[in-house]
Amino acid sequence: MKQESEFHLLGKLEWKQVTAGISAGKAWEKILSWDPDTGAHSRLYMLEPGCETNSVLTHDFWEEVYILEGSLVDTRLGNVEFAAGSYACRPPGMVHGPYKAPGGCKTFEVRYYSRD
Repeated sequence: MKQESEFHLLGKLEWKQVTAGISAGKAWEKILSWDPDTGAHSRLYMLEPGCETNSVLTHDFWEEVYILEGSLVDTRLGNVEFAAGSYACRPPGMVHGPYKAPGGCKTFEVRYYSRD
């Protein structure tokens, strides 16, 4: 279960480089909350300018993504660009990516497992 957390300033939380997965070495994250039993979490996620991934993704959890700054270009969909203010809700098994972030991108993400 995620721990309870009252309002606090995120500026004090350090950005940590993502060291695994499709964006390893090109992305940074701030984990805001984490459930050690399921892996469900909320985070700020930042892709460096020029970051490109080459993998199509699917996963076994729900993922909600809101673009805060910059944009993501979905190369699988014919280079469709999603700018700040764009939102995605992806159920388990939904195909998405690969992406590129020519000018960089910062998102707020929530990942969780269904109770069904």
